[in-house]
Amino acid sequence: MNAEGLESFRDFVDSRSSALLKTAVLLCGGDRHAGEDLLQNALVKVAGRWQRIDEPEAYVRRILYRQQVSRWRLKWRRREVSVAEPPEAAAAPDAASAAELRLVMREALSRLTARQRTVLVLRYFEDLPEADVARLLGCSVGTVRSTTHRSLARLRVLAPELAALGPADAEELPSRDFSPAEVRP
Repeated sequence: MNAEGLESFRDFVDSRSSALLKTAVLLCGGDRHAGEDLLQNALVKVAGRWQRIDEPEAYVRRILYRQQVSRWRLKWRRREVSVAEPPEAAAAPDAASAAELRLVMREALSRLTARQRTVLVLRYFEDLPEADVARLLGCSVGTVRSTTHRSLARLRVLAPELAALGPADAEELPSRDFSPAEVRP
């Protein structure tokens, strides 16, 4: 890579890494360390092809999705997750705020399978249509629809308190723009 390409790659990483990290952390079920590893591996792959890429962010996101799909296609899976700090105690149910709802949602997402979580992140966080999700994951649109349906049903079971939200409460929830600290487990 020449000096100009190296500089443009550094500029891209500086400007887009926080947004890409949010997606990677969500794809990894809220595990910040796994998300950082996922993003780092994607950026390593992109660096070698930087001069030939027309849309770098779309290319990096595609690599993130495909690497995550490869992870959950592995035959063995880790069943235990090591964390530096023990999980937080459950908050009092009468103090439901947007922060508590984010925690509930993050916990419920982390308990989904990697495939279910990936489909929900692509459909609702990235706001991609079913056809694009199917293309990225290498499956049919019907598979995306059924996985989305099963994933949402499982979320309702894992976090029934989310069903109690009314339309006004849902508007208080944060949109795509939240800090990586809010995503970190």
